Amino acid sequence: MAMAQVACEFARKVQIESVQTVAPSSVTDPREICLVSVKDHVGSIIFRGCLNIVLYYNKAGEEDSGWLVAGWIKESLGRAMSDQPMLSGRLWRGEDGNGELEMVSNDSGARLVEAKITMTLREFLGLEEREKLEAELVLWKDIDEKNPQFSPLLYVQVTNFQCGGYSIGISSSLLLADLLIMDNFLMRWASIQKNLLSINGALKMPMFYLPNLKSPSLSPNSTIIPTPSERSRQTKIFKISGDTETEGAKSELFKRAASLCIEKAERELGSEMSAGFSLFVKESSNVMRVQSCKKNDLVKPHLNPSTQVNSSSLDDSGIRELAFHDGNEPVHVSCWIGSVADGFVVAIPSPNGNTSSDINVIVTIPEGKEF
Repeated sequence: MAMAQVACEFARKVQIESVQTVAPSSVTDPREICLVSVKDHVGSIIFRGCLNIVLYYNKAGEEDSGWLVAGWIKESLGRAMSDQPMLSGRLWRGEDGNGELEMVSNDSGARLVEAKITMTLREFLGLEEREKLEAELVLWKDIDEKNPQFSPLLYVQVTNFQCGGYSIGISSSLLLADLLIMDNFLMRWASIQKNLLSINGALKMPMFYLPNLKSPSLSPNSTIIPTPSERSRQTKIFKISGDTETEGAKSELFKRAASLCIEKAERELGSEMSAGFSLFVKESSNVMRVQSCKKNDLVKPHLNPSTQVNSSSLDDSGIRELAFHDGNEPVHVSCWIGSVADGFVVAIPSPNGNTSSDINVIVTIPEGKEF
């Protein structure tokens, strides 16, 4: 059976039951603003690229279910975003829609999706085509290029399997991927959820419990058209500690770091970076610069003896142990970058670095072109 037909049949097995908006539990004041400065024509990657994470859980107890977990997420996610309000913000154009792109923490909210699937968790994890089908468990919709102010930057989808197990799918704009991967947001959010359960009694009914609230005649299925999130790229994360070459402009330092990490990613993944790629440089919490780069134009950096470069995968960032209920860790985790046509690199100063040259770099390379 063709993969497209398999995906279509599987999509019919997943039924969206509700879509809600989750805002921070407290008003963000003052608002945070991050300029997104686009130097060259970079296409639509700013609006389309997304980070996807899917966590799979067995039932934590006889009364546990994804419906209960989603109900508590409605509250815990709001509290977590109060500490990281940009995840609840929007991308927009300043100066009445005619200025440069900005991300602003305006408390517009993330989307929380609840769904069910006519399949057991074990059956799904055993599918030969599982990796191609996982996109149905993590909703993402591209940011609207004409009216970006109406598009969420974060989605959470809780999908209930027939056996009582469930998955938690998390997707975010690439503009915010570092907050999920490197800033421990997911750990803090899970900790808040567990604290709520311990205070209120394990698995106590949350205020927002969909089976008690939803009319059987209502279904938002027809109102949501998600963006297909193809899984055809490989990603590595690098942490550079120590000087690579600190002389010159900061932007050049980031380019040299990108060149170094692309070379290492190609060797480790066995694939070659596309000739042209997008470079995201988060200079600070207030400025992100995006530009098009050509691989052949990058200058190979000269490493100092003290420089250390450590690599990891997307799922090595602690999410394998991410428990939203004490003692119930994921039985499987999947992470990938979606909605990206070519390769891309994100360079971020390390928040815990001891020097200005400590840098985190995310490198994503298209599959299929062997190195």
